[in-house]
Amino acid sequence: MRVPAPRITATAIGAAMLLLAGCSSEKDGDDLQTIEPATAAVSPATATPAGTVQNLGRSIDALAFDPATGTTAILADGGTRLLLQREGGAEPRDVALDGKAAQVALAPEGRVLLPMDGRVQIVDTATGEKSSITVDGEARSALFLADGNLAVGLANGRILVVDASGAVSETISGLASVDALALTKGDLSALDRRQTSLTEVEVDDDSLGMALRAGEGATQLVTDPHGRILVTDTGGDELLVFTTDPLLMRQRFPVPDAPYGVAYDDRTDLVWVTVSGTNTVVGYDISTGIPVEKSRFGTVRQPNSVTVDTASGTLLVGSASGDGLQRIPLAAG
Repeated sequence: MRVPAPRITATAIGAAMLLLAGCSSEKDGDDLQTIEPATAAVSPATATPAGTVQNLGRSIDALAFDPATGTTAILADGGTRLLLQREGGAEPRDVALDGKAAQVALAPEGRVLLPMDGRVQIVDTATGEKSSITVDGEARSALFLADGNLAVGLANGRILVVDASGAVSETISGLASVDALALTKGDLSALDRRQTSLTEVEVDDDSLGMALRAGEGATQLVTDPHGRILVTDTGGDELLVFTTDPLLMRQRFPVPDAPYGVAYDDRTDLVWVTVSGTNTVVGYDISTGIPVEKSRFGTVRQPNSVTVDTASGTLLVGSASGDGLQRIPLAAG
């Protein structure tokens, strides 16, 4: 069996992968060359998962841990419900959403953002109270910028910047879809699954900047405190590491069997990647320039989402097949 060797990109290699995104903001997503977005592998039946498993009686679509309130936000039932669970695994608060959310993302002041068709729903993780910002289109991603404005990525490849009054102050087009947004040291970047690319977004100029191909089928991203963007290339079986200003791919490392979910543990400086093809989650140290595997655990079936409860030092893995929420205690490192 062939064992893939670690691969690290140099600046020259990254430059060779540049896409022509700088002038593409006049195009619609339908005019671009695209691929069918990658998806998680269909997981096999699993052995006994590590740690403990809480049966929630529903599938889990996405996870986020809010350190401000010590709450785990669990997007479930095809993105239609949000479960808010405090520390200790008590019965979660069940919030019915006003649509089908594409993902759940943290926001300041103990809130989470839930982009969906026609709106971005905002939920207070302590009380479950809902509010919404209306958008013209199917929202796939959202985050607050440093100035308090909301950046919203749409399924049609446009990025809207919405001010405090709810008005759209800027519209940036040119991508095929905006499936995830990342903010690192003030720089906004967009992940496009249909082009499997990561692109700088020049908010002040209402335009796109540099873009890099993100493997063969990028799906998820997370940022870390060091200004890195960590991307799972599910189609190409790799973990990709980018930095911005300028946009560069710093590392790429083989992770066989369809890596999908990704999370970062600020306590231990480890990135955790779920492997959907084998029901495992792997922790990597990426501080040396070459990812080094530090831990590996068996998971619940279809481990499509992962987050870290930094208050208790627990790795949380969600089953998209309804097999529950897994908790794995982690060493302090």
